[in-house]
Amino acid sequence: MNGNSSSSKSKPIRIGLFFSDTGGGHRSATEAIQAAILLVAAERYPNRPVEMTIDSVVENTHPLNRRFVQLYNYLLRHQQSAMKYYYWVIETFKPNDSEIGWKIAKPYVEKTLRSMSADLIVSVHPMSNQYIARALKETGMNAHTKLVTVVTDPNGDFWSGWACQAADLTIAPNDLAHRRLVELGVEPSKIATMGMPVHPAFVSKPNCSAEEFCLSLGLSPELPTICINSGWAGGGNMLAIYRALKNVKRKIQVVFLCGHNLKLYEAIKQEVGRSSIPTAVLPFHDSMSDLMAACDLMVTKAGGLTSFESVARRLPMALDMITTPMPQELGTAKMLVEQGLATAIVKPEHIIAVAENIVCRRDIDAKPLPVKHQLDQVDAVFKIANTLVDMACAENHMSASPTYSVSQSAPVHTSHAGRPQTSVGH
Repeated sequence: MNGNSSSSKSKPIRIGLFFSDTGGGHRSATEAIQAAILLVAAERYPNRPVEMTIDSVVENTHPLNRRFVQLYNYLLRHQQSAMKYYYWVIETFKPNDSEIGWKIAKPYVEKTLRSMSADLIVSVHPMSNQYIARALKETGMNAHTKLVTVVTDPNGDFWSGWACQAADLTIAPNDLAHRRLVELGVEPSKIATMGMPVHPAFVSKPNCSAEEFCLSLGLSPELPTICINSGWAGGGNMLAIYRALKNVKRKIQVVFLCGHNLKLYEAIKQEVGRSSIPTAVLPFHDSMSDLMAACDLMVTKAGGLTSFESVARRLPMALDMITTPMPQELGTAKMLVEQGLATAIVKPEHIIAVAENIVCRRDIDAKPLPVKHQLDQVDAVFKIANTLVDMACAENHMSASPTYSVSQSAPVHTSHAGRPQTSVGH
């Protein structure tokens, strides 16, 4: 299909993006893909409207599935050491690929797919793939609606639910994920290895300088800045790591992100009152791409999206491994440490040496990223978006596509989980 043909000018490009709020990474990947699709479609099909619907499908299917999501986030926030048992239960009983699971999910999934009438469905969560694939098949919608899964766990130990043989294409972030998908039974011809879907903002120039960013938070533009990021759920051992920083002899400052954890927010506010370290405490920051461009070290867990956003910003990481990372994240942590992009924090006091040796990034030139495991493919979301637009427009999804500048910008509007679904016109 020619993007400029008269027959295609008025036909909307309809794409559905499905995810779940287990942690924040799946939402981040979804929003990254949406933003890149809008950019790509605007350049290639300027006369065609783009209608995208975003749905947190897992928790919306049934109250029981919503409970699974809530349990996941509770464990992530308060009992990360128990996550391995949750992982075992899901991998053993596979509720996303069982008859009982299908029966309770079927009404919502089929209704949603019919209302979308999409050209393409993109699944960005391992627990939604089989639901969607079966619904497309049983309704006959698979004759005109394609299904793509975008894997966001960049290692070889992820959930088996990512492997959906019925998907028209599975996009893998690297060679490790590609190998795992093949082991789980996905045809190699239906896998495309492209990289992680990092939001275009992280490979674009920041909106403000590091000095301006620090001043906006009441911090010094001169001191090394550490971001302690507790993630979407506000979990991990970040309070213990912050306390250990009091033993750092050099002058430093901290931005502490608490996520959806009010108890952690209150605890860190009290801790800051007893500390001599200048610290800005926030639940979130509305521009993580600017924050990462302004900081000199990111303390975080090895979540796929956060860690790869840091890689895209060339931001060194200290990974919280005091509690053994979740099975689907342990491989990512090991990979980042092995490639020299992160340091493992196995005890809180390990942060001291890391902080003592921070080099302010404004004083050095960025080093080239490792090519191993596609770690240098920081703008992969544009390649992913090109492939998805091709498929939505019935083009050959493996055909060559133009390269798009990462400096482009466009407004992004998202219909969030739990809210009425809306179309995004472009």
